[in-house]
Amino acid sequence: MHRSVSFALGLLLGALAVCADDLAAIRQRGTLRVLVVDEDLFFSLKPGTLPGFDHDVLDGFAQLHKLEVKVVPLTSWDAMIPSLLAGKGDLLAGGYAATAARRKEIEFSAEIFPSRKVVFTRKPHRIVTTLEELRAEKVGTVKGTSMAEAVAAAGVPEANVEYLVSGTLPAAVKAGKVTAAVLGVEHVILARRQDPDLQIGLFLGTPGSLAYGLRKQDTELRKALDGYIENLRKTPTWSRLVVKYLGADAPEILKKARAD
Repeated sequence: MHRSVSFALGLLLGALAVCADDLAAIRQRGTLRVLVVDEDLFFSLKPGTLPGFDHDVLDGFAQLHKLEVKVVPLTSWDAMIPSLLAGKGDLLAGGYAATAARRKEIEFSAEIFPSRKVVFTRKPHRIVTTLEELRAEKVGTVKGTSMAEAVAAAGVPEANVEYLVSGTLPAAVKAGKVTAAVLGVEHVILARRQDPDLQIGLFLGTPGSLAYGLRKQDTELRKALDGYIENLRKTPTWSRLVVKYLGADAPEILKKARAD
C-alpha cells in the first residue's frame, strides 16, 4: 500500500475509534475516563481532601450506569481540549467553563454549576469596583483559562497581567505578588472561608456556566449526562453539595452573581 494511502487510512481508523467512543462503548469498557486538572473545589487529586463537587456528581452518574470513574490527570488547562479530541478521555470536568470560544471545538453538557468571573483583592487594599480601577491593578490569572479570557476582555494591559499556576491566586494576592486577581466567584467563596480578608469586587462579563466538556459526536453520553444533571438540580442533593463545599452563605452569593 502506498505510504500516503496507508497514512490516510490510519487517520480515518483513528477518527472512527474516537467517534465510536460514545456511551455504548463506555459501558462496554466499564470506565468513564474523566480528564481533569487538579483543583481543590471541583476535582481534587490530593490525598486526604474532599474529592470535589464534580467528582461527587460524576460518581453518582457512574454508579447509575454501572461504571467506574477513571481519572486522567493533566498538568495544564491548555491541554484539556486537545486531550479530549485525541481520545485520551471521555469528558472534561473540574470546574470547566462553557465559553463561546470552547464551543467552537467541543460540546458541553447541561450546566452543573452557575458561575461568574469576579475581581477580588485583600484588605487593606481597595475593593475594585470599576473596569478603570481593574486596569490599573497588577492582575493575576491563569493562562489558557476562562479567567484569562475575562481579563483580556476587560482591557487589562498585558504589562499588568501576571500568569500564575492554577490554584495559587489567593495566595499570590495575600503575598502581594499581585494586587488583584480574577476567579470564578465559587472559588473566591471557598478561598474566603480560609482567608476572611479577601474582598469580592467587580463582576466581569455575563453570568456563565460550569459544565462537562464532550466531543461533539458523543451525543448519547451528552444526553445521558444532561438527564442526570437536570434531575439532580431539582433535588436537595445539589444544594447539599453546594453547602458541603462552599458553606451556608454560598447560595446567596451565587444569586447575587447571577443578578448583578
